Amino acid sequence: MFQPDQSILGNYADLLVKFALGGGEGAKPGQTVQLAIPDAAKPLLPELMRAVLQCGAYPKILFIPTEVDRTFFDYASEDQLLHFPEAYKRAEANLLDHSVSIIADPNPRNLQGIDPAKIFKSMDSKRKYRDWLNRKEQEGKYSWTLALYGTEAMAKEAGMSLEEYWDQIIQACYLDAKDPVAEWKKIQTEQDRVKKELDVLCIESVHVAGKNIDLTVKLGANRKWLGGSCRNIPSFELFISPDWRGTNGKIYFNQPLYRYGNILRDVTLEFKNGLVTSAKAREGQAVLDSMIVRTNANKIGEYSLTDKRFSRITRFMANTLFDENVGGEFGNTHLALGRAYKDSFTGDQSLPTDAEWEAMGFNESPEHTDIISTEDRIVTASLPNGSKKVIFKDGMFTV
Repeated sequence: MFQPDQSILGNYADLLVKFALGGGEGAKPGQTVQLAIPDAAKPLLPELMRAVLQCGAYPKILFIPTEVDRTFFDYASEDQLLHFPEAYKRAEANLLDHSVSIIADPNPRNLQGIDPAKIFKSMDSKRKYRDWLNRKEQEGKYSWTLALYGTEAMAKEAGMSLEEYWDQIIQACYLDAKDPVAEWKKIQTEQDRVKKELDVLCIESVHVAGKNIDLTVKLGANRKWLGGSCRNIPSFELFISPDWRGTNGKIYFNQPLYRYGNILRDVTLEFKNGLVTSAKAREGQAVLDSMIVRTNANKIGEYSLTDKRFSRITRFMANTLFDENVGGEFGNTHLALGRAYKDSFTGDQSLPTDAEWEAMGFNESPEHTDIISTEDRIVTASLPNGSKKVIFKDGMFTV
């Protein structure tokens, strides 16, 4: 079975630990870094530990056996689904300064046939833990990054050999470069330029038009565009958390979505005054239905665009981390149902109350699911003076 060279794995670990953590600053001496590694990604673990130790930080290893989640959902009682060891998880949240999480799935459809309600109950029982870490992140005391380790099953889902699949990972993350970090800094410089140009426009709303897209998204006040923050490696997208109340129209997503151990195909969403009024999928309708009825999952928390000039991903990867960053002929557009990113707020995100977040239209939800379209589209911004400006065309930003 194909496995990347040790030099590639070493570059990967250095990129994640010495650069991606801390928003491009890397882990620092005395900090605690959790390494959440599935057993399928075991070859990467020694390199990640080396990188953490070389930073003078303390590695905390969370080694995750894969496919046991099926056993859990097959046999867990209601009490076991809802169990949350609060004192233990509170101590863990207090301890962590950073987390590196690796996706490595030996069976992307492992949970097919499981009642989605059981999955959501288990997830929601852990929401306190996520909220604690989110608060630390807002205070600048915690960071995380997410990356992909290719498996045979994931490659098969994407219609590639494992070596071809890894070639996409290597290309996307610049792991074959002499200095991957230097390459990422170049991308960030251009992303920062585009974000600044978008922010200066003070865009009130965007209209997304294409063969199967006719959607208006109100951005709202006190917003800024995000991207290139190193939370995801790779991250070529630029995105914003809009005022959910101003979403209207229809959008079709031509990319399959792997979610909760299931696959959804040909999803179409219709919105009116911010709410999903119709959600259809050719495959995976039951999962989509169960997801939409979760708290505030019928509203959007993110709107995103990926410029094809930024991305080196050219093929479908059967994984959202990569698919939401695909370049190809037209780049991509995607939106997330559910939770908004509060760091899209222009002010100090530790200050607003829950009521103030709600008043600004930042959606709060246990859900956050990105759905992707790679179809050609034109994105036109409505500006405060009443004029309109095309900001994205032919797969590229025009600012």
